[in-house]
Amino acid sequence: MRVLGLLAALVLAACSSGSESPAPAGSPPAAGSPAAGAIAVTLQEWAVVPASASAAAGDVTFQVSNTGPEDVHEFVVLKTDLDAGALPTDDTGAVVEAGEGIEVVDEIEDIPVGESQDLTVSLEAGKYVLLCNIYSAEEQEAHYALGMRTNFTVE
Repeated sequence: MRVLGLLAALVLAACSSGSESPAPAGSPPAAGSPAAGAIAVTLQEWAVVPASASAAAGDVTFQVSNTGPEDVHEFVVLKTDLDAGALPTDDTGAVVEAGEGIEVVDEIEDIPVGESQDLTVSLEAGKYVLLCNIYSAEEQEAHYALGMRTNFTVE
């Protein structure tokens, strides 16, 4: 719904008369104009692919796109010294986000195929894991267990 509201606001702004006004604070950059310092991240079956494996400490904006081709994905940022493939999981294969040695920084839930969302987080120097932690009971598949995870470093 947030995306639809944002699109409606952009359409109204584009259709209004007068001089061009800047986008409202907190709006994602216009398509084709990535924010300075932003890191593009592609979610796909079955990988999390950031354009860079590291970033400088401070505010980091992840521009997350779900290229599918079939499944809804989420984007979770965890601070942890554990390797991306060694996180504690439950009996379904999903990560136990309250597990020892894990701090959930933030996340974007349920990004439909073909859609994108931005997430800006303040990150301290250290090791992180970027992942999709969706478990589909219908398909009996944990996206993390299928490989949707990657290490990320903040310097």
